[in-house]
Amino acid sequence: MEAKKLCIVGASGKLGQYMVEIALNEGYEVVGVCREKSRHKLDRFKDRITLFGSATDDAEVIRQATEGCVAVLTVLVPWGVHGYSLGTARAVLEQSPPDARLVFSCGWHISQDGQDQYSWHLKALVAIASPLARWLRVGDIEDQMRATNLIFQSQRKWTVVRGSDLEEGESEGLPGWAKHVGDPILANNRTRRIDFALFMVKAINNDALIHQSPAIVSCQSASALSASPQS
Repeated sequence: MEAKKLCIVGASGKLGQYMVEIALNEGYEVVGVCREKSRHKLDRFKDRITLFGSATDDAEVIRQATEGCVAVLTVLVPWGVHGYSLGTARAVLEQSPPDARLVFSCGWHISQDGQDQYSWHLKALVAIASPLARWLRVGDIEDQMRATNLIFQSQRKWTVVRGSDLEEGESEGLPGWAKHVGDPILANNRTRRIDFALFMVKAINNDALIHQSPAIVSCQSASALSASPQS
């Protein structure tokens, strides 16, 4: 049987590299898109994947890279101050095959319906970091919000996976998730980066996540909470 083909947009980053490895291990044919200067980060996979060296908001490159793909996994990175996340989201939504499963990654500060309950620490961090990053011209957190708002309005088969405190280490298993930040299951908001990638890949075949923006957490943290007595 011919392997199913998927595209990973932003394949050279830490999260993207984990997704490439997991997707290959699960038998997918993988196409990657990353900036030309970052291609070398994927050298260990170069004989196993097809790679496009380009900005991820290049619509024509996204069209070529996603052709024939059953799914497109996209890392939304708020680089620079020129709408990189928004451009990337638009390119994926408009150029990928009509029936493709679209899975995007972003931070917890995104809200689909306004019902998330953020800690004062996170609110303060976003309030300080967002204007500072724009002033330094290194990033635009609000651009990620504009990108996900565009996704939320789309009728495509999308999922936006939200992660907060990521750490390195061996896999702990598929993360647990909640619909809204503030759910008790997310109290310990750490997740292994490799497990974030695992959740992204597994979401392809989970129809319950279509048009959802799950906030994820380590399965060990989630299991510990569910096993503890509730007051």
